[in-house]
Amino acid sequence: MSGAPTRVVACPDGPLLVRGDFEVVDADGRPVERTRRTVALCRCGSTGIPPWCDGSHKVVGYRTPRTAAEDPPRG
Repeated sequence: MSGAPTRVVACPDGPLLVRGDFEVVDADGRPVERTRRTVALCRCGSTGIPPWCDGSHKVVGYRTPRTAAEDPPRG
């Protein structure tokens, strides 16, 4: 890898984009092969190629949970 710091970007209503120097491992700790420096990890759970995003979030209408900072003021 390049030694670049790892950066994770949570795409609104989509995947987690991971860039930099990192390793993806399965539940048993075995490395998962990746062919790109930037990967998109599924958050919706509907992908056909886990752990990678295949765009299924668009088909199933996945919506990112709102955070307190995004909620309008009450009162």
